[in-house]
Amino acid sequence: MPQIVILPHAEYCPEGAVIEAKQGDSICEALLENDIEIEHACEMSAACTTCHVIVREGMSSLNPAEELEDDLLDKAWGLCPQSRLSCQAFVAQTDLVIEIPKYTINHAKEAH
Repeated sequence: MPQIVILPHAEYCPEGAVIEAKQGDSICEALLENDIEIEHACEMSAACTTCHVIVREGMSSLNPAEELEDDLLDKAWGLCPQSRLSCQAFVAQTDLVIEIPKYTINHAKEAH
């Protein structure tokens, strides 16, 4: 099973984390299944950018971003070339290292 290394984030995982992920799951699904409560205001329907992550290692193993995702990412806080919406990036066989940005475009946190 591939692993996802989550770099430390003050709110979601202050110590960082290493989780197992099922191949074919989105990064967002894997995080949520492992109690890392990343925001996902649109319930993973690719309609917002609150689940934005930066893929520090393993980017080439992910499915390519579609045009809708690219358009949405233009609105994300802290956008960089390694940015993906975690709800649209699906885990393959390669381990990943991700960073959850410090901020989202949400002014108020969604309760899930």
